[in-house]
Amino acid sequence: MADKSFHPSEADLLHAMRLLVRDDSQHYPNQVIKHQLDILASGQLPEKGIGEQATLDQLAPIVLDGAAKLGSDIAFAHMDPPTPWITWVTHCWNASLNQNLLHPDVSPVAGELERCLINWLTPYFGMSGGHLTPGSTVSNLTALWAARDLSGVKRVIASTSAHVSIAKAAHILGLELISIPVKPTGQIDESLLSEQGQNSALVLTAGTTSEGAIDSFSSVGKFAWTHIDAAWAGPLRFSSQHADVLAGIEQADSVAVSAHKWMYQPKECGVLMFKDVQSANDVLSVNSAYLTKSNIGLLGSHGASAIPLLATLIAWGQDGLAHRIDLAMSNADKLCQFLRQQEKVHVFSENICGVVLWRSSDKSASHILQALPTGAASKTTINGEEWIRHVSANPSINLSLLQKAIAHSLS
Repeated sequence: MADKSFHPSEADLLHAMRLLVRDDSQHYPNQVIKHQLDILASGQLPEKGIGEQATLDQLAPIVLDGAAKLGSDIAFAHMDPPTPWITWVTHCWNASLNQNLLHPDVSPVAGELERCLINWLTPYFGMSGGHLTPGSTVSNLTALWAARDLSGVKRVIASTSAHVSIAKAAHILGLELISIPVKPTGQIDESLLSEQGQNSALVLTAGTTSEGAIDSFSSVGKFAWTHIDAAWAGPLRFSSQHADVLAGIEQADSVAVSAHKWMYQPKECGVLMFKDVQSANDVLSVNSAYLTKSNIGLLGSHGASAIPLLATLIAWGQDGLAHRIDLAMSNADKLCQFLRQQEKVHVFSENICGVVLWRSSDKSASHILQALPTGAASKTTINGEEWIRHVSANPSINLSLLQKAIAHSLS
């Protein structure tokens, strides 16, 4: 007799979906969430299970109602977007199949779909190929691994605003890290770059985490290897309005994009691309007796993460993705304009890639953040000063509500 835990009925799945899409009136208050958490925290591994449906009923108030709503009409704080519902379904497909792309015999189609996806994406960045990773932390490490073994790189040069994963990668790979100061608006100060390009990998950032700055690409090609960490701003390449912001990216040796940011995918989904993918794959490949093909990259076993992204791109097309990027940029422009009209407010810079920073001359960032609705803004520190930070990652933002909340926080 089949184990019903592995063969759900339609009623089982409908019950799970109803919990997921119930309306706001059915959401649990904070005290219920805390009570449920206290019960779990004070207990131990149950000796006997309570069944799937009862478990979902117990966990729903914790998992669903205890999470930030990234698609709410006020969410505008982080580089974490809401996800389209087609990715929810395809993630369920992946979980039900549990394919492992390490072994083509258990994932014969999924591997082909990843290759298809990579072939769709690489032309926008001038790259010849690549593979998916869990995100740009792994992508950056893998790119610098290739740089070390292909180009004899002994040091990594990056700005002080580069993502922390660059320092991690340099440490893991045994490479010297040279941090270059940034200009007042966050871009690497290329005038301070040394001429020691022969054994160096230059890492440029397209969309720094705090400022949303995009480094100048004028130094691309002057070093043994140039890697561009475009985790956040990379998807601007899909927009005819904004692609030129990243002009020159096609000259890099490698590019990383986090699809779980501005491509609206669930975590964990990153894209790593190489100018010369064959040479990169040669140094990133490992073989073993139990493998029927080379294992490329840092991961061994990994799932079919291409399928939700592929499905999204089929559903939306380039036009649909570009529309959402353009909308995000427009919303950031409008917010900048609104902030500049407020008394005693200083905006950090023009909107470059959807990240907006501002501060008040008479109220602290902590005071403002506390006055704003949860999820409306975050906080960062630049050169010892605290700034309110908004990130345009939510297509459903109600700018009017956000502006009213900001005005109230300043009153």
